[in-house]
Amino acid sequence: MALSRLERAQVWLFRAVSGLLLVLLRLFAPRRPAGSREKLPPVGHPLLLLPATQLARKIRRKEVSSVEVVQAFIDRIQEVNPFLNAVVKDRFAAALQEAAQVDKLIEEETGGEEVLEDRLPLLGVPLSVKESFSLQGMPFTTGVISRRGVVASVDAPPVALLKRAGAIPLGVTNTSELCMWMESHNHLYGTTSNPYDLERIPGGSSGGEGSILGGAGAVIGVGSDIGGSIRMPCFFNGIFGHKTTPGVVSCENQHPPPSGKQPEYLSSGPMCRYAEDLLPMLKIMAGPNAHKLSLNTKVDLKKLRFFTIPHDGGCVYTQPVSKELVDIQRKVVEGLEADLGVQVQHVCLPELRYSFQIWDSYMVLPDKEGKPPISFTELMGETGRPAWPLWELLKSLIGKSDHTMAAILLGVLETTRTSKASPFIIQQKEKLQKEMDALLGTDGVLLYPSHPRVAPKHHHPLLRPFDFAYTGILNILGLPVTQCPLGLNEDGLPLGVQVVAGKMQDHLTLAVALYLEKTYGGWTVPGAN
Repeated sequence: MALSRLERAQVWLFRAVSGLLLVLLRLFAPRRPAGSREKLPPVGHPLLLLPATQLARKIRRKEVSSVEVVQAFIDRIQEVNPFLNAVVKDRFAAALQEAAQVDKLIEEETGGEEVLEDRLPLLGVPLSVKESFSLQGMPFTTGVISRRGVVASVDAPPVALLKRAGAIPLGVTNTSELCMWMESHNHLYGTTSNPYDLERIPGGSSGGEGSILGGAGAVIGVGSDIGGSIRMPCFFNGIFGHKTTPGVVSCENQHPPPSGKQPEYLSSGPMCRYAEDLLPMLKIMAGPNAHKLSLNTKVDLKKLRFFTIPHDGGCVYTQPVSKELVDIQRKVVEGLEADLGVQVQHVCLPELRYSFQIWDSYMVLPDKEGKPPISFTELMGETGRPAWPLWELLKSLIGKSDHTMAAILLGVLETTRTSKASPFIIQQKEKLQKEMDALLGTDGVLLYPSHPRVAPKHHHPLLRPFDFAYTGILNILGLPVTQCPLGLNEDGLPLGVQVVAGKMQDHLTLAVALYLEKTYGGWTVPGAN
């Protein structure tokens, strides 16, 4: 189907403005001398290289103190954060006090290790938290200058549950402005960098989480995802992340709050360096809904049905998937067939070429009562005073806007959108939904690219703003997805793949993640290759 005149205008407007901006950035951005590429300091302390479950076990057994573990991660954050700008506010002093209380509790515990494990499975383990989640006493701004000074008074439910399980928050991490862009950059906290190449993005909106985890400054973290905000940072930073089936993990006490139909597409979930931490984290974060996911069910991978889709079929909004990502996904397919004796079926779903239009249309639909979502310009502005994106665009050209170019352009794009999805797009979504649900059922697993390219350089996503459609379409379909790392490319940048299952079948993708980690090595220390 040909693009409508309005759709063509939207695409060309965004690309023209963003292309001009990128030219200006290339002209005026400071340039580093050839061969001067900075790298993170190597990982020194061995505790930084252990999964959270193993750290918790060592702490319970008194093989190491919680204070020692927390201090090791604090030291690492202080070492790498000047390079990454991932942690935007720490609570190190409070964390050390809480770690000392953990050690005292363990000394006084008379019920044994099993009692502690059952009651407090993450006792004494450090945790990082995306700044868009409410963490009591910490900033709660999502990078918006007008929210400077806003401090959370309560914990968001997933954070509260992790703390109740014994985890100790070390601080909050950077996001894109209002969590609606694939680069974690804002005018309140600045720009976050990728630990594998400081000139590249860590993704967004959970980019601070992805960066500090990939850089070994954290072992487990909390992210949210409405268009790929867990999966893109996990892909770009070489770590694991899970977008849960919507409605299982609470999304309360986040900013911006989802509105309209958006609660049906937003998921909160775990981000971590080691696949074995995904399942215990999800059990905790799901709280009273954990039983819905069959997380205690043992999965026999040989009995699953596997599928692979190597690209979206030629969407006009996205660039083609790179050869290295096509090749690594093919390698996974061949490995599954050789190791498990399964047959991986290649599938073509033509409706995927409309992924961006589907995501874009459904994000602005009203809720069941007919109430539309809060506009992005309202979120950009102060209470009762929506931002004027064209005015902000003019101000930005002389460096006077409080907003990032990505947010401004999104505001401009919003003025050209309609609040009604075209009948054709609705038809494509409903057809795709039926096909995908039938394909996956309760025992199917799909491999799908995470993004068309590995981590782009800073600000380059402005030229390809719609490439997130590879992750965004799975939000609209309401499917659980685990992002899995697959080693590094020749330039030392992470490769990866999305593992998708049917609704409420999160345990299947988590099981596949364990297999892929064992087979391809999982997270790789930055600079190790």
